[in-house]
Amino acid sequence: MLDVLKLLISAAAIVGGLYAFYYYEFEIALPIRVLMVLGGTGASIAIAMTSAQGQRLWHFIQGARVEIRKVIWPTKQETTQTAIAVFVFTFIMAMFFWILDSGLLWLTRRLVG
Repeated sequence: MLDVLKLLISAAAIVGGLYAFYYYEFEIALPIRVLMVLGGTGASIAIAMTSAQGQRLWHFIQGARVEIRKVIWPTKQETTQTAIAVFVFTFIMAMFFWILDSGLLWLTRRLVG
């Protein structure tokens, strides 16, 4: 029940920041209104992260960061070779479909007259 209350307060904080942005449209300068939205968003995130769902999200993010460190990224040469292979294959397929389309168009015109 407490987590639901935290999430509701979090939602109210972000909605409050957005409401203040539009409510004070003519009275307050734009940079201050943007800070209201950012403040509401920051408060919303801070409140939401104290809930059970927020803690689970934080643990997921930490686990994802650990897994990202385990990734072996390709070298520049591997990336270049893969990109060239993709471009060549794409060009070959484009030519194939262009020839196929032209052939079917020619056949359709011959049949229809």
